[in-house]
Amino acid sequence: MLAILALPAVLPATPVSQAVRQTPIPTGFLFARVQVAEKAYPYVVYVPREYEPTKKWPVVVFLHGAGECGTDGLKHVAQGLGTAILWNAAKWPFVVVMPQKPAVRDAWEDHDTAVMAMLDAAFKQYSLDADRVYLTGLSQGGHGTWALAARHPERWAAIAPICGYGDPKVIADPIKALPVWCFHGDADQAVPVAQSQAMVDAIKAAGGDPKLTIYPGVGHNSWDKAYRDESLAEWFLEHRRPAKAR
Repeated sequence: MLAILALPAVLPATPVSQAVRQTPIPTGFLFARVQVAEKAYPYVVYVPREYEPTKKWPVVVFLHGAGECGTDGLKHVAQGLGTAILWNAAKWPFVVVMPQKPAVRDAWEDHDTAVMAMLDAAFKQYSLDADRVYLTGLSQGGHGTWALAARHPERWAAIAPICGYGDPKVIADPIKALPVWCFHGDADQAVPVAQSQAMVDAIKAAGGDPKLTIYPGVGHNSWDKAYRDESLAEWFLEHRRPAKAR
């Protein structure tokens, strides 16, 4: 009896660079985690389906409100910018970094180091444009937008605080050169519209040129109108970080 030995076919080796290109890049809302001072922070990164590392992508950092605080690393996607992307992903051609603040009692600036670490991690993992980095947030995240913009004005190309609040004496001068589009409902009982008006007035007095959109009859949820109905994404893309800020 003859034994038949089956030999595997020998195929040309695939170049490593080609193999890397053929590996699908995960897209959508992706879970991530960063370690800061021995504390783990879960967060989400949104990567558009069209993402290709061959070009530099713009980035948005989104800061949620009080109701989405926690350590589950997920529920903050269900309010604000996350739902706007779910309803109309084509409108938001950005990589979006979505930190989660652990506790309602904390301010976003208490977790400033973690937020910036998440942004830096995104730059290491994805092909991003350092001159097109935008900051936005709602309610507590609107406050966080003002606060983190003032702490790192050199990082942002433009900011969009929604129904936020803060101390104009601390915030106005550091961000006077930043493009700002602020949103608020005039029927907001949680954070009065006067908070946004005072901040915008202070920035103008410091020499800036911020925009303020006030929605008549709208309460605290002014973020759905801002993220879904306005041309905010297009407005972001009109702005790049100036060379002197690099």
